[in-house]
Amino acid sequence: MTTISRTFTVDPRPAVMLDYLKDFANAEDWDPGTEKCVRLDDGPVAVGSTWKNTSKIAGVSTELVYELTELTDAKVVFHGTNETADTTDTIEVVASGDGSEITYTAVIEMSGAAKLAAPVVKLVFEKIGSDTEDDMVTVLNRL
Repeated sequence: MTTISRTFTVDPRPAVMLDYLKDFANAEDWDPGTEKCVRLDDGPVAVGSTWKNTSKIAGVSTELVYELTELTDAKVVFHGTNETADTTDTIEVVASGDGSEITYTAVIEMSGAAKLAAPVVKLVFEKIGSDTEDDMVTVLNRL
């Protein structure tokens, strides 16, 4: 299992952050690995909403289906799965001065033959974590 976590501050208040972050389709804007993220259901975004996310990581394309599994006034949790990976992305948002402090934690569990690549996966996702933090700060400060 690989766990990557980053904590950073942005200018907008928590309510603005959560309203934006709960729609995983916005990952196209702030996740450097995401090439396409499409909502699979209709209606307001709520627990149970799902997205098909197409990413390219270290030159390898992969698709995961993500579900919004938790949504509170301080946290958004997405769970993504495919045949080789199980991931949980938790985004916690708290007030910090006039803005927000965000802690983004991704837990990735590889399965099958992909499990053999776990040490390399950790290195790759550490780099992606830093790039994601940079992109999120830029995008979220525009809200």
